[in-house]
Amino acid sequence: MSNPTLQVIVASTRPRRVGRMVADYIGERLADHGGFDIEMVDLAEVSLPLLDEPHHPRLGRYEHEHTKAWSATISRGDAYLIVMPEYNHSFSAPLKNALDYLNTEWRGKPVAVASYGGISGGTRAAAAITEVLVTLGMIVSSVGIAIPMVQSHLADGRFTGYPQADHTIEATHAALLELTHGRNAG
Repeated sequence: MSNPTLQVIVASTRPRRVGRMVADYIGERLADHGGFDIEMVDLAEVSLPLLDEPHHPRLGRYEHEHTKAWSATISRGDAYLIVMPEYNHSFSAPLKNALDYLNTEWRGKPVAVASYGGISGGTRAAAAITEVLVTLGMIVSSVGIAIPMVQSHLADGRFTGYPQADHTIEATHAALLELTHGRNAG
């Protein structure tokens, strides 16, 4: 039996971003714990235009190839970890746009948030996105990752991690695994 797929969604699309470094580190730690096949989904690579579908996403009547491809990508996921920065005490526009493109693809699937930023570690952004995720019908984990002062954990083009981050990655992994198996059992 194959493992469920956990998609790690990199929500920052900004040039010179640290999000991909953070996501790569978290993805490696998640893979170390096993139980999931990890797939990186980078919104900078997906490059969705501002929502341009003429029909409501819940209908699934996608007209554009970029939307069909995005739907196919997200449909492969059994659970998600959104790695996101905090911009002005909230989440990024590309993340909201990517979420809004789809509807039924998200419904009923587990999700956790890994936020990063300055002193708050992106916790305000994580709180702000939670309502959106709940409205999409996702099963939002009460366990997540917050990385304060993210710049202080970068060296040689990589996120270096630290014991507290590793502990919260492990706890988030366990929570997502439990939610995913509970969803698949029911």
